[in-house]
Amino acid sequence: MTLLNDVSPVRVEQANARGRVAELHAIRAQAAAGPSEKATQAQHAKGKLTARERIELLLDPGSFREVEQLRRHRATGFGLENKKPFTDGVITGWGTVEGRTVFVYAHDFRIFGGALGEAHATKIHKIMDMAIAAGAPLVSLNDGAGARIQEGVSALAGYGGIFQRNTQASGVIPQISVMLGPCAGGAAYSPALTDFVFMVRDTSQMFITGPDVVKAVTGEEISQNGLGGADVHSQTSGVAHFAYDDEESCIAEVRYLLSMLPSNNRENPPIVASHDSAQRRSDVLLDLVPADGNRPYDMHKVIEEIVDDGDFLEIHERWARNLVCALARLDGKVVGIVANQPQTLAGVLDIEASEKAARFVQMCDAFNIPIVTLLDVPGFLPGVDQEHGGIIRHGAKLLYAYCNATVPRISLILRKAYGGAYIVMDSQSIGADLTYAWPTNEIAVMGAEGAANVIFRRQIAEADNPEAMRVRMVDQYKAELMHPYYAAERGLVDDVIDPAETREVLINSLAMLRNKHADLPARKHGNPPQ
Repeated sequence: MTLLNDVSPVRVEQANARGRVAELHAIRAQAAAGPSEKATQAQHAKGKLTARERIELLLDPGSFREVEQLRRHRATGFGLENKKPFTDGVITGWGTVEGRTVFVYAHDFRIFGGALGEAHATKIHKIMDMAIAAGAPLVSLNDGAGARIQEGVSALAGYGGIFQRNTQASGVIPQISVMLGPCAGGAAYSPALTDFVFMVRDTSQMFITGPDVVKAVTGEEISQNGLGGADVHSQTSGVAHFAYDDEESCIAEVRYLLSMLPSNNRENPPIVASHDSAQRRSDVLLDLVPADGNRPYDMHKVIEEIVDDGDFLEIHERWARNLVCALARLDGKVVGIVANQPQTLAGVLDIEASEKAARFVQMCDAFNIPIVTLLDVPGFLPGVDQEHGGIIRHGAKLLYAYCNATVPRISLILRKAYGGAYIVMDSQSIGADLTYAWPTNEIAVMGAEGAANVIFRRQIAEADNPEAMRVRMVDQYKAELMHPYYAAERGLVDDVIDPAETREVLINSLAMLRNKHADLPARKHGNPPQ
């Protein structure tokens, strides 16, 4: 029998069942091998793995079960009728990661450059539908040249079906996009609709219009990596959550992320046995955070002291660095951490930090991950650029995300918490279940110096020694309104705690909140600020 394919034909005797089975194995071997050894070598020469090699890294050994391996396109014209490779350039199926089911599709750049045609898209639609129905995460390994031009509008409709399913799956199952090659034009919108985007430096790029179009329209000259490379999207645009130097490291981190996420929105994240004592004191915290609110420190070190074994996975590590978002474990249970970073811009909230935190809070709420917020925030970043850039609506995104979240929420004020930023960062007034503070906390409308200048402006101006009067008024304001127990006396802080006991307090509080149930008003959906 001769099979129409763009590789060597398979010829097998079919006299009996054994012959038919032998034929099947030969066909499968041909499909698994791909178009040619030359194509595989070309992929490796670019520093890229093949689609099947990537799947082997992602999934537990021997667990992958392929779907529609023998699918081929039906298109004609432009020579397509003479080139009908198996898989049609995308490998789809499911397997396990640490024993839990995960669905995956991977573009095979060796076939049509991974470009999407009608059959290619139909395979992706099917595996997405299966993932939603099974309630299991979906990982896409992207390495494709966009729509298959020879198939015209059918290819564009295929993307529409993917986008629709991305949206239907949003908040239902975790969706992870791994960029391992080019992703241009409309194809870039699918990763943008998913929960997490991974990229590899030098080999992956994402953009709506490529460098040639940019040059033709604007006259600007730029490389593909300069326009849409991993560093650009993980550091400047915020499109990518993670960036790595090689595919092996990237895919290993995808596995790690999956270990922190539930299979779907009806389950809780996996619990692991913790060998880090829940009662462990962290006396180093007493010296790590300076009492002087003007002195910076690294919030990462605070988080390391609190979480299990000092281990956490930071999301958007290189974008909006004035705020930290991370997944970690406390007593073996996953939590989401949102924390100001005094080491960058004094930890202020700005447009990018607000967007970063809002998206993270929404993700945690969607997948039943409790949220711990660590506050040390002097306010929102002032400036014309921030106001004209829409800091009001962007800050409102974070406010909306917290107010809408029904998972357990605990806030801890380490040091200063001023103005609207204090309210937005999950204060008790917007629904935090528990609010704690260290003895170094300062909760106020604004800093003492600014407040004194406003409240006591006349007294300072009329004083014989205005500077001495200003210092005295600052001290008075601090003594009356900014002492560590002012908020606790009014019930706005549930307790002032010893910093060394922070880990134990958080673990015990989260245990109490584990079965929290909260109902939102009946509605189709909210209308969050954009």
